[in-house]
Amino acid sequence: MLSQLLSGNFTIQTVIAEIFAVLVIIFLVLPFHEWAHAQTAYLLGDKGIKQRGRLSLNPLSHIDPVGALAMLLIGFGWAKPVPVDSRYFKNPKVGMAITALMGPVANLVAALAGLLVFHTVWCIVPSFFTAGDFGDYVLVFLQFYIIVNVNLAVFNLLPIPPLDGSKILFVFLPDKAVMFFYRYQMFFMVALIVLLWTGPLSYILGFLSRGALYGMYQFSALPFQLFGQNTVPYNLIF
Repeated sequence: MLSQLLSGNFTIQTVIAEIFAVLVIIFLVLPFHEWAHAQTAYLLGDKGIKQRGRLSLNPLSHIDPVGALAMLLIGFGWAKPVPVDSRYFKNPKVGMAITALMGPVANLVAALAGLLVFHTVWCIVPSFFTAGDFGDYVLVFLQFYIIVNVNLAVFNLLPIPPLDGSKILFVFLPDKAVMFFYRYQMFFMVALIVLLWTGPLSYILGFLSRGALYGMYQFSALPFQLFGQNTVPYNLIF
């Protein structure tokens, strides 16, 4: 969003719709992401997580001010990580992997909800998104909302500490290797930021995100196609 403003490549319509989408993500989706981590850890045995105040969908329990500001400015941010005590899991490595996985899954569920709204509106009022200003606002909102959620899911699944994907990778690594990654995770994070900023990782993420978006679109269209309903064209969304 910030890059659009700096380049002048924006309209009032896109700015308003994208800001609204970002606010929905900050106050609803990021808390949902962290709640998914907390709820999974709780179900797997970490009952103390309830006392830590994270077993809640209340945005105030999860919002990180810097992460929220980053989301508003660049469309990419984070919430406060959920502290999980893996000692309470029957299998700490597997328990942590499942707990970590549920965060990105929450983002994909949120994206799927947006796609289902897209298809439903298209089935009821096919001309809605092209009929006027309000339809244009809703179109941009849903596009941005879905894309950001899928991007967050794909990014978090990268097997690089401290991202969620690293916890899944750790299931397959010996304990010494896991301790090495934990010890130097700050350096891995710095390297991750550099790779994102300089471009190489952005190309990989872009490729993976486009594949995930297409797969999510096809999956969301299935229920409508089974009942012979027209689905919103992929090119209209993305």
